[in-house]
Amino acid sequence: MITAGTNSRIKRLVQLNQKAKIRRQEDVFVAEGVRMFLEAPLSKIREVYVSESFRGGDLCAQKLESTGYEVVEDSLFKKISDTCTPQGILCVTGQFHYRQEQLLRKKNPLLLLLENIQDPGNLGTMFRTAEAAGADGIIMSRDTVDVYNPKVIRSTMGSIFRMPFFYAQDLRETAAFLRRSGVRVYAAHLGGKRFYTEAAYLEGAAFLIGNEGNGLLEETVRAADQILRIPMEGEVESLNAAVSAAVLLYEASRQRRQTGNGAKGK
Repeated sequence: MITAGTNSRIKRLVQLNQKAKIRRQEDVFVAEGVRMFLEAPLSKIREVYVSESFRGGDLCAQKLESTGYEVVEDSLFKKISDTCTPQGILCVTGQFHYRQEQLLRKKNPLLLLLENIQDPGNLGTMFRTAEAAGADGIIMSRDTVDVYNPKVIRSTMGSIFRMPFFYAQDLRETAAFLRRSGVRVYAAHLGGKRFYTEAAYLEGAAFLIGNEGNGLLEETVRAADQILRIPMEGEVESLNAAVSAAVLLYEASRQRRQTGNGAKGK
């Protein structure tokens, strides 16, 4: 059992939670909680830590037999946890590396294009929603929050292990590449003349979602095929970025199901 706060592994785990640079250098991230541990691919798990009082049930016990683990004193586990009420288990997991081409392998892909999303909870929620709506991948501008931020990981509820993603050096160039590849790009923008329900998403489709406070840059909006608006009543000026993404993705999913194309446009 690890009982000393000066233990090098304890210090390293704290750094992995706090510093994206350290995560990049080691090519790993921390996934915390029972669900995240159970959903993490065995091939990606590098290390597992459990608190001395941890009781995770049969499924956890079976997987722990395969991964092995280190026991950490309860008070120390709180130090390496990123939550107020730790569940008593976390794993250090290898990062994922996708190429842009991998997100376009399926016929008529459904994608999210995210510009400068800064709220970790928003980004994690968009990963979870994208998986639920049958999307094929998420492409982010390089100034978007680190996908391996512990709050992002927690908000994905496991979707981080299944949803392909890619950081683009230039999101507008990526949008142009998608258009040349037969994917129509739609910008969610308050200045849109057309309601989102008036467009058809049966072919390849990608939705541009902008920063929580400022929305999409005007140059990015001009890179889209169409500018769409989500109608709102009352005095509401805009929707949360993750909510906007959900509305658009589920409309595309609905259209594809109705025409028999399937949620992923097959």
